[in-house]
Amino acid sequence: MVEREIMMSLPMGANTSIGNPNTNVHVEFPAGSNIDITALQIYSGGKVRGDGDMCFYNQPSISDGAVKFEQTSTGATFFLNLSQIPQDAEKIVFTATTDDTNPFSALNGRLALSLDSTHIEISCEGREERALILAEIYKRNGAWKIRHVGQGFNGGLKAIAEHFGIEVAAPSDAPVTRPSPAPKTVAPPKVNLSKVSLTKNESRISLKKEDGRFGKIRVNLNWNQKKKSSGLFGMGKSGIDLDVGAFVEGIDGTVTAVQALGNTFGNYSSFPYAFLNGDDRTGATTDGEWLEINGEQWSKLRRVLVYAFIYEGSPDWRETDGAIRILVPDQPEIEVRMNEHGSRDGMCAVALLENEGGQIRVNRENRFFKGHRQMDEAYGWGMKWVAGRK
Repeated sequence: MVEREIMMSLPMGANTSIGNPNTNVHVEFPAGSNIDITALQIYSGGKVRGDGDMCFYNQPSISDGAVKFEQTSTGATFFLNLSQIPQDAEKIVFTATTDDTNPFSALNGRLALSLDSTHIEISCEGREERALILAEIYKRNGAWKIRHVGQGFNGGLKAIAEHFGIEVAAPSDAPVTRPSPAPKTVAPPKVNLSKVSLTKNESRISLKKEDGRFGKIRVNLNWNQKKKSSGLFGMGKSGIDLDVGAFVEGIDGTVTAVQALGNTFGNYSSFPYAFLNGDDRTGATTDGEWLEINGEQWSKLRRVLVYAFIYEGSPDWRETDGAIRILVPDQPEIEVRMNEHGSRDGMCAVALLENEGGQIRVNRENRFFKGHRQMDEAYGWGMKWVAGRK
């Protein structure tokens, strides 16, 4: 009997060691998709040094053959000799870009990357970006590891190129069969357009900081600002008041809730190290509601459950078109959307932030409940609840 090698699925943000320095990275995408796969050799500061650090269809070999490229109709393969990578190179980043018109959500199929027995699945559902960092191979204490990144760029090829210090030449009037970037070293871009959208299949990401101090973590809730007809013959107009809040548990087991309901707005400088910055009652505020978490005190927190609840208006989450964004300094923006469910329950547990060895693991929840008490029981917070108003 022939034994089959067991593939290990690597979730977003996770990493694993690479045993053999002579290995291959395979990237698969649906046949007929107009996708370009690229490997970038990255140095200190997260940038390439020049043309010779970009391995793709127009330059299928870099670093004297340490990275070689081969493309087929359904993917690409990179042949790696990691022992020959320049000593001062810190990582190899694998990216995918679509054409200028279609986002990854338009793909009819999957996007996957594999190395030896490690498998990375990239969900394209809900992905409106046109460029993705699939994975990175990097050095840690002299050994090579691979990490599932899954980071998206709204600006497509240009945004992802500039992020790594590459300038993409403007298209000429002459017809070409494929876009051809002309990489060269440039100053770091002024705007980082990165974003990670957590979905059913890509539901988790880990945020890492060597010192465990994450700065000010900002959580934004925004939703559909349009009012709909209601009342007799549809003459009235009703809006939805969507509120953001959080259950917070300290490392010592102390628990509390931070929300406008009950005027428990929290405290940024002492426990719960979270503060609700205002309450948008109508959805008319352009940037919605903000919750701030003191990431400098992350070591004192065990977990934070970010939730949204419909305080007024029809309890139909598809109509809210609501989204939570989590912004952490020097980390990709994280987005979780709540418009894919038609639940009539008024409360949604959106994202769970957990302290794992001083780092932050963010998990997409999107679980719906009738109220605070039911959500509390589901997550085991153990708080006492009474009726409240704001």
